[in-house]
Amino acid sequence: MKLNERSLAFYATCDSPADNAGFLYKRGERHTAYHRRWFVLKGNMLFYFEERDSREPVGVIVLEGCNVELCDSAEGFTFAIRFGGTKSRTYVLAAESQAAMESWVKSLSRASFDYMRLVVRELEKQLQEMRQGLAGGCGGSQEPPGPWKPKPSGLEQSRERLPALPAILPKENGCAVWNNVLGADQARDTSGCGGHEEEESPRPPPLPPRRRVSNGEAASAGAAVAESPSTFCRLHEQYSREMARLRQDWQQRQRGPRP
Repeated sequence: MKLNERSLAFYATCDSPADNAGFLYKRGERHTAYHRRWFVLKGNMLFYFEERDSREPVGVIVLEGCNVELCDSAEGFTFAIRFGGTKSRTYVLAAESQAAMESWVKSLSRASFDYMRLVVRELEKQLQEMRQGLAGGCGGSQEPPGPWKPKPSGLEQSRERLPALPAILPKENGCAVWNNVLGADQARDTSGCGGHEEEESPRPPPLPPRRRVSNGEAASAGAAVAESPSTFCRLHEQYSREMARLRQDWQQRQRGPRP
């Protein structure tokens, strides 16, 4: 596999989120002394720098085909990255605390694509089992599910239950009559299943009985209509004079008796 140094350096120092980062002690390949390095884990690549603010990494470890194991060493919190093969190098690292060591071991063990492939296969297996369980719970129906339709709201359901009203309500003597609406004269359901419908859509209250007009009232009404405008003018003048007289008497009472 060919690695481009510039691409690796850019990937190591770019703003992409890191899976783990922190200081670790790395044992040298030739010399067994430990050197403190800044490690950054991104995907399946473990970069290490001389300092935290270094612009380029010193090296990179590709975490494929390796195992992360704990080590028995004089140094505390030590673990190793071992690759398969006789001539493969083993990287020995040491953390500064037990919590840091556990965090790094967990992160490095999950960094390879082999681990991700196993996780994906396990998730696909669980998804397939869930689908089979749902199909069995529905009675083994093989029909594909139909298109989803929104459930009608309560207002739409109530509109469907109401009978259609005519464009013009029938009138009797100039008043609308509700009993003549379409569907109002239908016989009530005697099966005992129509109680809920009557509660949901109550009938309108009955109209009061029409008052019969007597002959005398009709004659007086006709006479009032037949009066000319001159009669109204005479009444207006009469009432205005009466109001002026009453206003004058009231003003005199307010002033009191004259001495």
